[in-house]
Amino acid sequence: MTLTPSRPVPEAVSAAQQRLEIELLRGEPVMSAEQLQPELLNNAVLPLERWLKLGACPAGEPEAGHLPVAVPSHWDQEQRQQLAVELNRKGYIPEFRLALSPDIQEALGRTLEIPDVAIPLHSLTDELGLRTDSEELQEISELEDLEADLAKAAGDANASPIINLVNRLLVEALTIEASDIHIEPQEHTLEVRFRLDGVLQKRFEDLPRSLTPAVTSRVKIMADLDIAERRMPQDGRIRRRFRGRRMDFRVSTLPSRNGEKIVLRLLDSGATELGLDLLISDPEARRALRDLGSKPYGMVLVTGPTGSGKSTTLYALLAERNDPGINISTVEDPIEYTLPGITQTQVNREKGLDFAKALRAFMRQDPDVLLVGETRDLETAKTAMEAALTGHLVMTTLHCNDAPSAIARLDEMGVEPFLVSASLLGVISQRLVRRVCNACRIPYHPEPAELGRFGMVGSQEAEITFYRANTTHVGMEGCCPVCNGTGYKGRIGVFEILRMNDELSAAIARRQSTDVLRRMALETGMKTLLGYGLQLVREGHTTLAEVERILLTDSSLESERRARSIHGITCRSCGAGLHEEWLECPYCLTSTQL
Repeated sequence: MTLTPSRPVPEAVSAAQQRLEIELLRGEPVMSAEQLQPELLNNAVLPLERWLKLGACPAGEPEAGHLPVAVPSHWDQEQRQQLAVELNRKGYIPEFRLALSPDIQEALGRTLEIPDVAIPLHSLTDELGLRTDSEELQEISELEDLEADLAKAAGDANASPIINLVNRLLVEALTIEASDIHIEPQEHTLEVRFRLDGVLQKRFEDLPRSLTPAVTSRVKIMADLDIAERRMPQDGRIRRRFRGRRMDFRVSTLPSRNGEKIVLRLLDSGATELGLDLLISDPEARRALRDLGSKPYGMVLVTGPTGSGKSTTLYALLAERNDPGINISTVEDPIEYTLPGITQTQVNREKGLDFAKALRAFMRQDPDVLLVGETRDLETAKTAMEAALTGHLVMTTLHCNDAPSAIARLDEMGVEPFLVSASLLGVISQRLVRRVCNACRIPYHPEPAELGRFGMVGSQEAEITFYRANTTHVGMEGCCPVCNGTGYKGRIGVFEILRMNDELSAAIARRQSTDVLRRMALETGMKTLLGYGLQLVREGHTTLAEVERILLTDSSLESERRARSIHGITCRSCGAGLHEEWLECPYCLTSTQL
């Protein structure tokens, strides 16, 4: 640490040494964390939030209009003057005392009622003098040494500000149970956003653009990436222990116009709440999925976009099949969950270990059930299907829009139709929608026009209580403490399950179109994603707005119309399915009366 341009000072190794150096150079006493009096914040003239943002703290009781205030030792005259003006407006004259920034933040943290609340990051942009969170976020590579040195690490007040900043971002994401962290360089700022319940949210003010290189380099070092490579995307992983659980962060860097964008996907490797009863609310869908996972051989595909819960569903199936009498092996990139009793293999492309090669190795390991993290190429798909045809149950994921589209996706890869028709047991397409907050949801009955967009008629839904999210006070004081004013808390799965039969297998072998396969699946009773989502709305789990955001498209609405028309009356104008008691078609408003 260099306190003056002309006099370099040796690096301090403790907070006490830092205070001594400052006292010698400034000629003023420096208060310790124990001497500060944050309990006076409740009676102080400024709101608690303002003290947190400033990073200052009362240092004693006010006397005769004078208020002792501890300020960070690095504050300049302009920062002191700004605080003085605020206090003068309240009738107080500040008496400034010096303190270390970490000591002030530690004292401020003691006043908060919620133990895990994080100091707002916009205060870090002024000084970056963060208290290290190594007591909550510990490296896992050498657990014995870290556990022995935990007290020493927690008391380290001389840690690098950038290290503290990145650690604080990770801790905050884990605390609020975010699924992703987006660190995005903009033209003048560094933006940080968290994906919470499937939606990106800004919880802090933007960081200065000047921090971009340092933050990027720190994340790359933690993920064991090449910090000198800025022109090519890179992938890596960070592993830490958080409150007794092992957490993985899947790191992806991407060059952009303003610098490298970094996205970290949070993976709870120690998650144990894996069960179909927790994931699927519909008993019929749960039975169908459980039946597919219990077959002795064949292939089960789970489809959906990134972050739709495909791996969670597969591991729920594995957890039910996990038995000492069954040999279960998985190949993943990365390993997202840890399940005792099974063999899990991590893909290592640098060494030539990809999905296909791992699958071929599994076949020599006397397997019963195989899980392939992702089928993304012809070699992996053919190897998996050959395994399914030789007496093994193979579960894997695929990226496509719905269950019938999976057949066309495999055809695009070059997989022969006879392999698909002979090996495939079923396809599960899924999405995740946000649960409406039970503590603050607002009951209402939608207008006919709103219901019509979903193919619903008000007369048929008159006895159903619909709910909308209460987002009136998002992030404001007095908002719902359960959902923090977002109106939603947690997510629930939406499923579309296509089960194979002789007719579908024959159609696939004949290379029938996706539209034909979808119609055949609907005739056998397949419930569409939109139909499943609307059922969740009727049951009070989610809202029409959330279903529209995730599920409502022209093709999904058409599929739902077809599903309703199979056992109902058809509109003479548009061909949509109707019920006998409907007076008009909800899609084209044509009267059903002759």
